[in-house]
Amino acid sequence: MPKPSDLLQGTLDLLILKAISREPAHGWGIAKRIQVLSDEVLSVQQGSLYPALHRLEQHGWLTAEWKDTELGREAKFYALTREGRRQLERELQSWSRLSSAVQLVLERT
Repeated sequence: MPKPSDLLQGTLDLLILKAISREPAHGWGIAKRIQVLSDEVLSVQQGSLYPALHRLEQHGWLTAEWKDTELGREAKFYALTREGRRQLERELQSWSRLSSAVQLVLERT
């Protein structure tokens, strides 16, 4: 099994926003969703995840609410705001441009 990759700089916000675009999740759930959806390739560490969640909340892209988890513990659940959905679209467009440019370089060299 491959070693989890370091996240490409600038992709963490995109991954978090996308991970909660369908339904709210708590921090551990967001990290786990990213890991599972990437076939265990990507791993978001708590030291990166929670500061990013706090920053996204400060930007107004996320809201947070304390709720009970399925295990009966209380956790902060994050959800996208309307502005967060717009930011997700901007991030997706930016990622598409970047990944297309990288693909061009790979094909042309």
